[in-house]
Amino acid sequence: MTKPENNTRPAPQEQVVTVAYLAAQGDGCAKLADGTVVHLPGTLPGETLRIASTDAKKWRVEAVTTPSDERVTPPCPLFERCGGCTLQYMAPSALLRWKTERVQHALTKAGFTQLPAIQQHQVPPHSRRRVDLAIRRNGKELIIGLHARNSGDVVDLTTCTIMHPKILEALPVLRQALRSLEGLRQAGEIKINLLDSGLDILFSTDGALTSADRTRLAALASALMAPRINWYQRGSEAYETVAQRGSVFHKFGEVSVAPPAGAFLQATQQSEAWIQQAVLAALPAKMAKRDAIMELYAGCGTLSFPLATRQRVLAYEGYPPAAATLKAASGGMRLEVFCRDLNRQPIMGKDLSDAAVVVLDPPHAGAKLQMKQLANGKPKHVIYVSCNPAALVADAAVLHAAGYSLTSVQVVDQFLWSAEVEAVCGFTHGSSRRIRSGPSRLGC
Repeated sequence: MTKPENNTRPAPQEQVVTVAYLAAQGDGCAKLADGTVVHLPGTLPGETLRIASTDAKKWRVEAVTTPSDERVTPPCPLFERCGGCTLQYMAPSALLRWKTERVQHALTKAGFTQLPAIQQHQVPPHSRRRVDLAIRRNGKELIIGLHARNSGDVVDLTTCTIMHPKILEALPVLRQALRSLEGLRQAGEIKINLLDSGLDILFSTDGALTSADRTRLAALASALMAPRINWYQRGSEAYETVAQRGSVFHKFGEVSVAPPAGAFLQATQQSEAWIQQAVLAALPAKMAKRDAIMELYAGCGTLSFPLATRQRVLAYEGYPPAAATLKAASGGMRLEVFCRDLNRQPIMGKDLSDAAVVVLDPPHAGAKLQMKQLANGKPKHVIYVSCNPAALVADAAVLHAAGYSLTSVQVVDQFLWSAEVEAVCGFTHGSSRRIRSGPSRLGC
């Protein structure tokens, strides 16, 4: 005789734990009674929690029995649904302190035990000037927004505490216009940059645009007073300008450039200025007239033009449209531009050794191949702009092993209420191997 199935689920186990620290993505970490460390989103260090196990052998927070003094009410009504901001329950001052500690930990882990005093900066709400958003059809409605955390669902951005008001005000107009596009069947993406010339829009659809769609987009550009709207169909590598009503420009310092569609900008105007100032402050106090600064991953010139006011600059950028933008605006300046994919073809150590200063602002993954060559060339000064503490650990460790000392650190919290953090680090080598005889190899 077979036994009847027992469909009764065991009652969830409960424990009381205290959050010890925050993990890299901002989740609180606590130890269970058996010593296992669990990650608990939405919690802060020092808080006492009552947690319960789930069927998936994970743990959820049932109650925060002793909240932290640094816990605040999230300012955005979409906070629990939208995945854009993950730490709005944390006081901004505590958030900046935690991000600074992340940078300190990264540099210490890389081998630098003696850290200089760290300068800190934090952007205000409603200052984000570039956004990447998802587009989804939902019946007759059109959703433009961000994905929910750990989900493919898109949350419609009806409000936002980080976005610049000019972008937020444009979203209802965009929803209305894109809703009628025949080329937008189910899904797309949209990138918006707030340039000095106005909103610059690049979007994709899952279908081809019709002639009626193009007419609608021309009207949209007029409604938003957007100088340019660019579009591409998913799966294509090339985009086209589907509406243009004026010139596109943006200033870096005193220099005006014409950025390509979807160009990379620092997240806010304030953070861009802080990063520029931090890089300039990390330059050596005295440089010879013939000395050159070699800038790697130059983009459209965020750092290139401020640096060129101080010294001759050799700027390398791997994305051809960005390199072309930089070159077109470099006339009359001490700035030479080279298009080169540094992730595949890094500048060799023998050429880097000729530079008085090397400035690099690598992508999120870091600059692994290029760092090996920096260690070989040992230029006297290296200024590293980091957007990822994990990559900073690996790249700074190469400099430490090569004999560099850490001379300056500035932390910029430009992604408010997220776990992301920017840092500008200055490094100096005790002895320079720069070659002073013969013709310079810079720019080869």
